[in-house]
Amino acid sequence: MTDNVSLTLDDARALSLRTLIGNGFSEAHAEVITATILAGQRDECHSHGLYRLLVCVATRRAGKVSNAEPLISDAAPGLVRADARGAYSLLALARGLPLLAQKARTQGVAALAINHCYHFSALWPEVEAIAAEGLVGLAMTPSHAWVAPHGGTKGVFGTNPLAFAWPRPQGEPFVFDFATSAVARGEIELHRRAGKPIPEGWALDSDGQPTTDAEAAMAGAMLPFGGHKGSALSAMIELMAGPLIGDFLSLESYAYDAGQGATPYHGELLLAIDPETFMGGSYSHHSGRAEALFDAIVGQGARLASQRRYEARKQTHASGRVTIPSKLYQDIRALTD
Repeated sequence: MTDNVSLTLDDARALSLRTLIGNGFSEAHAEVITATILAGQRDECHSHGLYRLLVCVATRRAGKVSNAEPLISDAAPGLVRADARGAYSLLALARGLPLLAQKARTQGVAALAINHCYHFSALWPEVEAIAAEGLVGLAMTPSHAWVAPHGGTKGVFGTNPLAFAWPRPQGEPFVFDFATSAVARGEIELHRRAGKPIPEGWALDSDGQPTTDAEAAMAGAMLPFGGHKGSALSAMIELMAGPLIGDFLSLESYAYDAGQGATPYHGELLLAIDPETFMGGSYSHHSGRAEALFDAIVGQGARLASQRRYEARKQTHASGRVTIPSKLYQDIRALTD
């Protein structure tokens, strides 16, 4: 058996839907989860691609995620609330996004608070969806308390990703999405599955000592990126996507899990800003200034955030195929066999 399996995009989609529906997900939830998983695989973000099917099914089998339809409410002139009711966040996002976009265009800025949700995915597909509406997007969410604060040794923060999208007149939006931990937890898990050491500076073992052993890192604590800077950003995300919207901190999400190893349960905060409202009659002028900034970056040989993803996306669309490790393919197949 070869080390990798090549799948057409249609086959990858069918594999995801079959796995999710076969493990009790409704068609509506399976469709939006599959779209996000395939986006990750398509863009060669392997830790957020088809690998995440293992996470979704484990969470479902643990009885920790529902098939509930989200409740969308018009909470205030600039606020949409989406109660996921114990389901994954993605259907709540899809149902709440049209009202969020409408409010942002009316008010100039609006927020979408998703509550009582499980969240497993990267945030860039979510802010890309906001940018597709011609809006500037910002998203943040806590997770489980896997990450030690700077100077500490025990988990307090989640990996706490932050994502931003800026729509551009031509081509793909400018997007960044990064965990405030040194690396996404899925990357450590992929190293563990492959039997590979992790780089120094990613994690501590259960005794609070630096480690390059992925297994020890999973049992210990991850580290924030950039020392005190990443730690402070992570604390901000805990507050804004936790108490501010009336949802769990990462410590509370971890306690709620009660050792079952399910996807984190908490909330998510998304902001949408209408550049045309902010820029007014000078929209074209100021958009041009933003493009000048991007030109100044790439003009000296530097790379814009997400440029690698977009290049991978083009290659995937050209070939019509994605590739995953054979072991992962067999593990996914085993979920429905």
